[in-house]
Amino acid sequence: MTAPCFLLTLWMGLLATTAWAVDLDQLLQQVERQQQQVSQQNRQREQLFLAEKQQRQRLLAQARMQLAALEQEAAALKAEFEANRKTLAQLEERLQASSGVLGEIVGTVRQVAGDLKADLQQSLVSAQFHGRTEKLAAIADSRRLPTLEQLQTLWFLLLQEMTESGKVAEFTTEVLDPAGNPHRTEVVRIGVFNAIAEAGYLRYLPETEQLMVLPRQPGGRPLKLARAFLTAPGDWAALAVDPTRGVLLDLLLHAPDPWERIQQGGIIGYLILALGAVGLVIVIVRLTDLLRVGSRVESQLAALESPRDDNPLGRIFLATMESRGTDPENLQALLDEAILREIPPLERGQALVKLLTAVAPLLGLLGTVTGMIQTFQAISLFGTGDPKLMAGGISQALVTTMLGLAVAIPLLFLHSLLVSRSRSIIQILEEQSAGLISQILEKRSFPAK
Repeated sequence: MTAPCFLLTLWMGLLATTAWAVDLDQLLQQVERQQQQVSQQNRQREQLFLAEKQQRQRLLAQARMQLAALEQEAAALKAEFEANRKTLAQLEERLQASSGVLGEIVGTVRQVAGDLKADLQQSLVSAQFHGRTEKLAAIADSRRLPTLEQLQTLWFLLLQEMTESGKVAEFTTEVLDPAGNPHRTEVVRIGVFNAIAEAGYLRYLPETEQLMVLPRQPGGRPLKLARAFLTAPGDWAALAVDPTRGVLLDLLLHAPDPWERIQQGGIIGYLILALGAVGLVIVIVRLTDLLRVGSRVESQLAALESPRDDNPLGRIFLATMESRGTDPENLQALLDEAILREIPPLERGQALVKLLTAVAPLLGLLGTVTGMIQTFQAISLFGTGDPKLMAGGISQALVTTMLGLAVAIPLLFLHSLLVSRSRSIIQILEEQSAGLISQILEKRSFPAK
């Protein structure tokens, strides 16, 4: 390395050393300044913490003072509560000792008010006088002694219910039709038993204290008497009254009419009725025919000398007259043959009627079996908790048996009537045929001279 280069390098090193020394002094001064700032902040925080500590100590002291005061007050209140409790117990004992019979009377009043409230809720009189149960609720449900006004109210309601139960009252009120639509109309109340209007008998609804027209009215004379009662002149009139206060009328809503009974029988019930109708038609046709034939036979009996072919007896006589020269044995055979030809038309339809008479109860028994099967199926699926689920099968079981017997019994009597009527005609034919043979043989034995 040459001398100039060495000198240049040495000079540059001196310059770097000088710059580094200057940076360290500045850094040292900056650290000192930061330490002073941190120390000042720490002193400020220490002063703040000391101030807060003193404040909390003062608050703690105040809280302890308040706690001591409250504890003293609580002790005083507890002592006062104990004293009041003892005093109240003593007063209650004195009250019970002094009330005595009055407590029993108040209990009786509450019990009577509760019983009367239950009666008025179901009473038909409440449809005319609304809001009576609310007055009794203040007596029956209250734990206080009833006031004089409440006792007077109880006495008045008892007297009102007693007197109104023996009256026939007429008043105007809202009545619900079977669809639930209200309309004002004149109502006649017969005591606590029934209420009637122009539409018929009414039912009382305790929930709303309203009257409702029965969806199904009792047919026949009771309904006519009810409508005539509304416009009847004079002091008295006949009327059908439900003494059970509506129970029978409610049962009427669930009692099926004859057509509904038939519908409960199902397909088997309809089949039984169809067979009964067929049997009835056959009986009517055959009975009409037998009456017509019987009248012609009777007219023929009045004129045996001139037989006609419009009746069995006349046809038998005509067949016999054509064979007068035949020997007695053949003549008897001809008469028997002629009678046998006339018997089938006279007995036509009787076998079918007899068959229908036997089939109708068997079909009823079939309906009974199918109905019981349905009942047992409902029991196996849903149990016996709801009787309505079994009602369909039981109805079919009973109704089909009833329909089968109702069809078979009249058909049995009508079949007997047909048989007796045809046998009477056949008996006439046999008697007259025997007489005719005797007459012919007598003429052959004693010819006319």
